[in-house]
Amino acid sequence: MGEFSSLDVDALHGLREELRKEYARFQERGLKLDLTRGKPSAEQLDFSNELLALPGQEYKAADGTDCRNYGGLHGLPELREIFSPLLQVPVEQLIASDNSSLSLMHDLVMHAMLFALPGGTARWVDVERPAFLCPVPGYDRHFSICQKFGIEMIPIEPTADGLLDIDEVERLAASDTRIKGLWFVPKYSNPTGVTVSEQQAERLARMTTAAADFRIFWDDAYSVHHLTDHRVTVAPILGLCEQAGHADRVFVFGSTSKITFAGAGVSFLGTSPANLQWYLGHIAKRTIGPDKVNQLRHVRFLKDAEGVQKLMERHRDNLAPKFAKVQEILAEELGGTGIGTWTEAYGGYFVSLDVLDGTAAEVIRLAKEAGIALTPAGATYPYGKEPRDRNIRLAPSFPPVADLDTAMRGVVLCVKLAAVEKLIQR
Repeated sequence: MGEFSSLDVDALHGLREELRKEYARFQERGLKLDLTRGKPSAEQLDFSNELLALPGQEYKAADGTDCRNYGGLHGLPELREIFSPLLQVPVEQLIASDNSSLSLMHDLVMHAMLFALPGGTARWVDVERPAFLCPVPGYDRHFSICQKFGIEMIPIEPTADGLLDIDEVERLAASDTRIKGLWFVPKYSNPTGVTVSEQQAERLARMTTAAADFRIFWDDAYSVHHLTDHRVTVAPILGLCEQAGHADRVFVFGSTSKITFAGAGVSFLGTSPANLQWYLGHIAKRTIGPDKVNQLRHVRFLKDAEGVQKLMERHRDNLAPKFAKVQEILAEELGGTGIGTWTEAYGGYFVSLDVLDGTAAEVIRLAKEAGIALTPAGATYPYGKEPRDRNIRLAPSFPPVADLDTAMRGVVLCVKLAAVEKLIQR
């Protein structure tokens, strides 16, 4: 089809009429397809159905603890031993909690708002307009936590090669005591799929920050979520921070949400001994311990770190064809048109699609009216507002491949139609 921008006015009007007719036919199909969130498919959840029969009548942990009873704020040691190498956190500095790592992030921000962190001298709520650095496009649920607590979000646009702009992070973190944190997904990030380099991780660990209580919220959500045979690794940020003399700088998060059951998994927090003591002291006021029965069933099912990796190979075999289908259709329909660029995911759960500036919201509206649900425009930016209105997060995991094929062909049709309308208006 060639570059859309090279078409003259008559050609654009002709193309618009063709696309409108195709879109009307698509609408007549009465579809109900969903590409909004990175949900595991039912088939993926089935991989862990053995959990439903565990732990059976064997409800005692390795040390004899009756998992049906109270206690154990740190979580089961044997479960922490499984995930310690995967999250690159020493067992003694890792806690296992209930199903949601998002809950851990929320609670840490909430406690920091109300109680001074180790190394800090004031509560964040007493700071005039506390702020977080937010790489974009990013994870909307990170942003919603900041918005809930009135924390200003400062977007960090990627470099030309799509990576974290570490120079800008260093500059801002060193310049303003109001800047208290950085949201960061280090591996197969949401939604761009990029992975932090060892050099960047080292710079994050040793950089100067104006705030003594600055924290990196290192959300390692996709630690073992590979889409190829190559298991990408990242630098051990906790160890790097300790070596740089900033042991308290980082909170490492992980979970089994996209490993076993999304709504009935286990979450993890790894950090320094001082941070851990601070956090456990606060949560001891609201809980007497996590769901150790669920933790025990995960121990029995996963067995060890390699057991986690083997399970994730089954997930990879299920997901890889779906991501390949997305890449195939994007290349086939948008390649060479100049109205779309996208990321190639090697892991994680998303593909980031950038369309013609000023058309993302229109693409999403058109898709909705054709029966295809996409993440709202702007969701990958703080406050739901993207200045260029171009980024769309695609989540291929949930629908079957046949439905995904249909949905993606509908999406690219909407991208073309919105682009032509925009070019005609110029």
